[in-house]
Amino acid sequence: MTKGRTAPKCPICGAPREAKWRPFCSKRCADVDLGKWLKGAYAVPSDEPAPEDPGSGER
Repeated sequence: MTKGRTAPKCPICGAPREAKWRPFCSKRCADVDLGKWLKGAYAVPSDEPAPEDPGSGER
C-alpha cells in the first residue's frame, strides 16, 4: 500500500473487508445490504410521474 491510504472498509459497518464477501466484511452485512435493495432504500429519485396501475379500472 502507498503511504496515507487505508484498506477499503465494509460499507455497512465499517469493518475491514473480507475477500469472500467483497465488498462486505461478512454474510450478515451482505444480507443487510440485500434487504435494503429489496425494500427500495437505494431507489434513485425521479421527477417522472408514477406509472398508472393497469388494474385500477380507469379507462
